[in-house]
Amino acid sequence: MEQNTERIDKYLANIGICSRRNVEILLRKQTLTVNGKRITEPGTRIVPEKDDIRLDSTKLLPPKLVYYLVNKPKGIISTVSDEHGRKNVTSLVPKTQRLYPVGRLDKETTGLILLTNDGELTNFLTHPRYHVDKVYRLTIKGKINKNQLNAFQNGVQLHDGKTAPSEMHIVNERRTTSLIEITLHEGKNRQIRRMCEAVRLPLLELTRIKLGPLTINNLKEGKHRKLSQKEVQELKKSAIVASTRKEGIMV
Repeated sequence: MEQNTERIDKYLANIGICSRRNVEILLRKQTLTVNGKRITEPGTRIVPEKDDIRLDSTKLLPPKLVYYLVNKPKGIISTVSDEHGRKNVTSLVPKTQRLYPVGRLDKETTGLILLTNDGELTNFLTHPRYHVDKVYRLTIKGKINKNQLNAFQNGVQLHDGKTAPSEMHIVNERRTTSLIEITLHEGKNRQIRRMCEAVRLPLLELTRIKLGPLTINNLKEGKHRKLSQKEVQELKKSAIVASTRKEGIMV
């Protein structure tokens, strides 16, 4: 019977030891063995369910996978650690396991962000091939004009290329501010803020309210909740659908 093999760098990333790009460094600085044999190549294939895998003599076991949906407040950074000692998003969930944020929200952006130790899901949601839709709510000064609206819907030219067309609609307009929702199908760094700057749209507040099938709903800022297994599967499915849509395949 054929056994399921996996690259050691992918396995280490999936169980939260380090990122795949840092496995080569880990293999130089620490001793990783598989069935007693030292491993030095990140591409070495293993059978996770069968092999005895140890890091500095400590047996590595797949951790229980956990998934938290967090409503990130302002002033919190979306990294695991910070050299300046600023509060990070992992401080908002229980510290039972080493977790990583899936993607990032900048310090001043609030809203939905995922924390997990599931490397496979993280890859699904952050790899360029699998971009799932993300919905943001913007509070802007004044009202958006027709040219600005068309720019968002047709793509905005940034220094690193033109953005993909996005969906935008006006939720409400008041005398001095407007509330707008925008759906992105890609994930450039600080994309919405840069798009607003490019079309001279004064952005006051920015919140992510939806990621694929997940919504922030009534979760208060700074709070978290666990995802159900059904939600995890729906999230993975939405990533696969997004990849086939990007490749022009009907599903």
